[in-house]
Amino acid sequence: MSEKQLPKYMQLKQEILTWLQNGKLKPGDQMPSENEIAEQYMMSRQTVRQTFGELEKDGWLYRMQGKGTFVSMPQQSEKGRDVQTIGIITTYISDYIFPIIVRGAEAALRERGYRLLLSSTDNDKARERDSLEMMLSEPLSGLIIEPTKSAEGNPNLSYYLSLDYQEIPYLMINERYSGLQCPVMMIDDEEGGFLAAQHLIELGHRQIAGFFKIDDLQGMNRLKGFVRAHQQYEIPLLPENVVHYTTEEKWQKPFAAATDMLRREQARPTAFVCYNDELAVNLLEAVRSMGLLVPADVSMVGFDDSSLATATEVKLTTLSHPKAELGREAAELLISMIEQPKGDQPKQGKLYKPELVVRESTRRFA
Repeated sequence: MSEKQLPKYMQLKQEILTWLQNGKLKPGDQMPSENEIAEQYMMSRQTVRQTFGELEKDGWLYRMQGKGTFVSMPQQSEKGRDVQTIGIITTYISDYIFPIIVRGAEAALRERGYRLLLSSTDNDKARERDSLEMMLSEPLSGLIIEPTKSAEGNPNLSYYLSLDYQEIPYLMINERYSGLQCPVMMIDDEEGGFLAAQHLIELGHRQIAGFFKIDDLQGMNRLKGFVRAHQQYEIPLLPENVVHYTTEEKWQKPFAAATDMLRREQARPTAFVCYNDELAVNLLEAVRSMGLLVPADVSMVGFDDSSLATATEVKLTTLSHPKAELGREAAELLISMIEQPKGDQPKQGKLYKPELVVRESTRRFA
């Protein structure tokens, strides 16, 4: 949605934050009354009260009983400097591995006296634009971003150029848009795809199906590693054993493709490599629906070592993902970019090596 479609209290919040940024209101100044602002912006007093409450919670305003609402003095951290705000934009906030990443970053930011501003794109590029607009309207010291559908280009390039122009440090997590030079904290997805296929090949499997989401670079690189393992071990890979899908197709297309494969009389897959643990759990049900068992009939490997990997009766073999560590180290790197002189700022991120976590969902092919 565009800025004009944001909730009214958010529009007003952004407007007031602009007043604070450009000096129209200074620390200690009294805010206009709720009635005055409601009349000026043709909003209800309830909307204005909600905005004031948000700004008070974030530390920008404070109330004095019987006197009104005032602009706060710059907050001080334990080290005696102004509290600064770092934004985090992820594809999701409450789902899958993302809460652990955010908690890791938040803990590091809190330790160093930074405030966190969080936004989610729901893996939609238009919502990424809205999140970037919102972040740029805030007094922002730095930004951590997980790119949305990174394999489909970067239509929001102008916002990243605005970050560069305004000299707001930023870095990316899990992947990086092509053409940007910012640091990135990510796992070696190609190596992970290779290790998953290699594990099954070494267990004697020769008919291995792979399921990969291709609208992000993580999925593309995991697919690349999967193919490389077949080539290195000289194992023929049937084209119909590679299933690619988009975010919008993730609940239907892989499930249907898996059940179709398992109906084959010839060259039926004996193992699945899945884009992530979330998909693996979905395909566990696809295997069951065909009257088959994991791992007795089909071995299965996930990715990310999420809580889902051990939440079902069959514990998943999977690839590790340094969720909390990645979040914490991304925050620490961004703080270094903010606090160090420009010429001394770190330029590189980190590439984490995945490790195979072997559990119950894989077995040697008889």
